Amino acid sequence: MEPPAGCQQETPALTAAAAEFLSLIGLEELECCLFAETLQVVAAGDQAGGQWWAAVRWAPYERAGEPAQSCFLVQAGSRGRQDGVPCSSTLKAYVTPQLETLEQEEQEHLQLRAHAVERRTHIVSHQHGMTVTKMLQEQEGEPKCQSFSYSCDEVRGLLLEGASILLLRVLACRQAVPSSLTFPAIDAEGHLCTSSYRALGIQQQAVGSTEVKVFVIERAMHTSLGISTIWQSSFLPSGYGHGHPQPCQPDRDPGWGHKFFSLQAFGPAGTGGVQPQLTFPKQPLDWEEDIQLCSWFLDQKEQLEASHTTYVRQHPELLALLADFLQALLLQQPPDPVSFAAQFFAPFACQSSPGAPFASARAASPPLRHPPANGE
Repeated sequence: MEPPAGCQQETPALTAAAAEFLSLIGLEELECCLFAETLQVVAAGDQAGGQWWAAVRWAPYERAGEPAQSCFLVQAGSRGRQDGVPCSSTLKAYVTPQLETLEQEEQEHLQLRAHAVERRTHIVSHQHGMTVTKMLQEQEGEPKCQSFSYSCDEVRGLLLEGASILLLRVLACRQAVPSSLTFPAIDAEGHLCTSSYRALGIQQQAVGSTEVKVFVIERAMHTSLGISTIWQSSFLPSGYGHGHPQPCQPDRDPGWGHKFFSLQAFGPAGTGGVQPQLTFPKQPLDWEEDIQLCSWFLDQKEQLEASHTTYVRQHPELLALLADFLQALLLQQPPDPVSFAAQFFAPFACQSSPGAPFASARAASPPLRHPPANGE
């Protein structure tokens, strides 16, 4: 399918300064960006208003029919309120050391009173370019899907949201932003656009009663309709974030109404960071409703399932052993299956412990006994 209407435009080009910058980023520099951080949203009156978090780590990226590729897994998310409406979002992206995006998925959830709206954007690269799939789900209605593709020439040098998090951390550690740092990008509607970065210099910002020096970077996304969205992010020398305001339109008052402060110490020990003494009330957590916790749970679940599947595949004798035991158990149907299992597997034991860990299915198990030490 062709790109969405309204995005027919001259293909955004990677500037020479941006191309040179990408070529000079080394692995050691990227290794400094591998950490997780959580920022607290502080609204007027220093009241907690939500959270923003991001984490970067090495991870294998696997695609059907292709060998696994080592790359960066960038995950981020937020939850809070936007114009009084509860909302949450997550981002998951696989990014190469050259800041090329292999695959990215964004999810946004809005709770408009009793009416829930969920938007998903899935972007995947392939040998012919890149495919964008957008899905809109409103309450119980049928999801609305749209899919379109861009060619390799159109997405050359493309920098998506996950890669932008890595780029900002690199710039923060360097405490400098080259001039004319502009990349092709894709906006929220799936249109090709440009994303530019510039330094606003070192500034003093308050954290409670403490003043800290931060390096401020401005990122602007310029769409084909002539609309620009601007973010200003503050970083400590360690690369940890200090402030990530909500985006605003340049013709509006850039007060944003929110401040973002790190919940962590600003960087590991020895980086000269400070620990602000900000206190926020505890908030009840429902991991099934919390999109961040649910995302972490699903990631851990997938990793465990893959690990277990690999182990069983490497040891096929396990299936035969369990099949034999289950067949014997069903044929004999002993009244005490635990004792039967102990007798069934006893010949496989290399050593017999002085006390059986499971004496019976009907009696409490005795405490484990340790073999006597030498000389006792």
